[in-house]
Amino acid sequence: MTRFLFAVIVSLMSMTATAKAIVVLGDSISAGYGIEVAQGWVALLQKKLDEKEPGYTIHNESISGDTSAGGLARIDRALTLHKPNIIIIELGANDGLRGLPPTLIKNNLAEIAHRAQQAGAKVLLLSMRIPPNYGKRYTDLFYTIYPQLATELGVPYVPFIMEDVALTKDMMQADGLHPNAKGQPAIADKVWLQLLPLLK
Repeated sequence: MTRFLFAVIVSLMSMTATAKAIVVLGDSISAGYGIEVAQGWVALLQKKLDEKEPGYTIHNESISGDTSAGGLARIDRALTLHKPNIIIIELGANDGLRGLPPTLIKNNLAEIAHRAQQAGAKVLLLSMRIPPNYGKRYTDLFYTIYPQLATELGVPYVPFIMEDVALTKDMMQADGLHPNAKGQPAIADKVWLQLLPLLK
């Protein structure tokens, strides 16, 4: 019995040592606002990992309504708690909807990424868009935050993750801002394509 218990403990320790963590730091789009959590793109991404790249566990640290400043305030705890190999950053849309300065948004996202990199995590940026009624100049400045950051930090990014979803009425909730369950697989697929190289 003693040998058996010892073997079990060693096995569990080995599994813990080899387990790899991915943290998603996001807002309502990643938190699964308005749908069952199991239907969200993060849960669907976990299923892809289990099937094709087992050994990774996603920790969803997303909060509806969160901003880049909120993510910056929470990143250290997430890094300490999960010690992620990869961090997926999906923030900024709520900053844009509030009309916050693009430079502020960019600086917050850059600092989140820097702290993740300093902790040894790879970074994947997910970019968002805001409605055109904010004006062309502001929306253009907002959207260029993500490719600029990706270049400056040397990290991959996913162009507008809702590109194939946002203008498809039956994939969106009634508020016109959040994807419904039908739209989640398309988002998961877009993220998966950029995440896969980071798993190697």
